[in-house]
Formats: sequence, C-alpha cells, structure tokens
Amino acid sequence: MARPYVRSIKPYEAKEIFGNLSQSNHYQVSFTNLPSAVSTHITTKFGVQSPDSFMSRRGGLLCSDASLPSSSLATGEVRSDFMGIPQEFAHTRLYTDIDFTFYIDNDYSILRIFEGWIDYISSGSSNEIDELSDNYYRRMRYPDNYKTQSMFISKFEKDYGKQLDYMFINAFPKLTTAVPVSYGGADILKVSVSFNYDRYIVNPKGRIRPNEASFDPLRQNDLAFSEFSETTNFAIPITTPPTTETETSTPPTIETPETPPSTPPQKQFDSENPYAGFGGM
Repeated sequence: MARPYVRSIKPYEAKEIFGNLSQSNHYQVSFTNLPSAVSTHITTKFGVQSPDSFMSRRGGLLCSDASLPSSSLATGEVRSDFMGIPQEFAHTRLYTDIDFTFYIDNDYSILRIFEGWIDYISSGSSNEIDELSDNYYRRMRYPDNYKTQSMFISKFEKDYGKQLDYMFINAFPKLTTAVPVSYGGADILKVSVSFNYDRYIVNPKGRIRPNEASFDPLRQNDLAFSEFSETTNFAIPITTPPTTETETSTPPTIETPETPPSTPPQKQFDSENPYAGFGGM
C-alpha cells in the first residue's frame, strides 16, 4: 500500500478551521417537570412550593458546571475465528453517570429539591412507621414513580445557529456531594449532583434545530413527516375511490335516426297523355 500523500494546509484553511471551534461556556440544562409523586413529596415535607416551576424556570440557570454525556461499548473477545488474530465484538452499550453543579440560592430551594427527591426514593416505609422511631427502616420506591424523562442539556454557540440537544431517559439523582461551609471569606455555595440514567438521545424528535445556514422549511416539513411516519410505524394506504357503473361501462352511443330511402318524385297524372313516363308514348 502506498504511503498517503500529506497535503500542506493553507493559511486561510487554518483560519477557517481553528476560527470556528466550539466554546465550552454556551450551554443550558433544563427540567420540564418532575415526577408528580416527587413534586408532592418535596412540597409536603421540604416546603418548596411548585418545585416543577422552580426547576423549569430557575433550576437550569443555577447550573454552573455541566458535562455532555459519554458512553462506551462492552465487548467480548473471540480468538478462534482467525489463527493468531483475536477479535472483539460489541454486545452492550454502557452509560456513565453524569455530574452537574448547581449554585445554591439563599432560600436553599435547589438543595431542598434534590434532598427531597432522594428522600422520596428511599421513603417507601413512611406509611408504616415514623422516621423518628428507633426501629425505622428504609424501603425503596418503585422506579416508575421517581425516574423522569424531562431532563435535557443543550449545547449551542453564541450565534444560536447550531445546537445539540441531549435527552436523558429515566434519570434520577444518585448522589449529592457534601457542601462545605467555613468561617472566613464568603463564597457562593455549590452542590454537585450525580445523575444516573438508562440511556440518552441526541437531538430527540420534536427538539431538532436547523443546523444549516440555508434552512429550507419545505424540506424540514418533509423530514418531520418522515419522522412522524417512522414513529407511528404505519403505511399510508393508497386507495382509489369506488367506481360506479357509469365509470366502468363504456359511454352509451347516441343512435342517430336512419335516413329514409330517397323516393323518386311521383309523376303527376296527365289525362291528355296517360302514357307519359312509360317509353314516351
């Protein structure tokens, strides 16, 4: 195999490449809503009114540090197919936990929300025994009651022209870090929350942004229709309207009346020459 040709980079190409690099400080974390049972528990026990509204309007803005998700593939090794050449094949996609750091407001609402979310997950025994009892025990809630599909992180640029959306499926807070406090110079309190999730989707349908400068709405409608057809998984039947007898049968022919045979004009009888017309007598 010949050695590949190494092409020199022109100055204008370098400027175009390195002048259009993505920046790390343009992002947004958003929560559309919390599970209803979690929201009720936070309001009842931790005193946060309308935690859904707080997370959707302020929770994402209080996120000071975030990271885009990562994933890896678990592989299995096969050694017997080719002599002396081991091969690996992917069999499972693995997702790692994702960490977000939030500013703590002076009402501690963001901290109480995450504490209440984790407390709800492990408070299944609250209806059986008081938590101040000496023989209190933990019982975990059913996952469908505390996992959410409304957690997103969006990465965009300063011109808002291009954007990547990540949607986390079945996410819930797994860990909240300790919040250190001390005498001395004041600093802003932060809490880091580690989220676990089943999987994530890049640019989920319904949240796709136009990534090209020349945005064609007609083509975008075609893409939206094709996505809708794939999502609903149905085929559009091509039906023809029912035919009637007048459509299937040949059009009736209009019968024209037959013209009567032309008869020679009758000779008027001449009494003086009764044989007129018969041999010229």
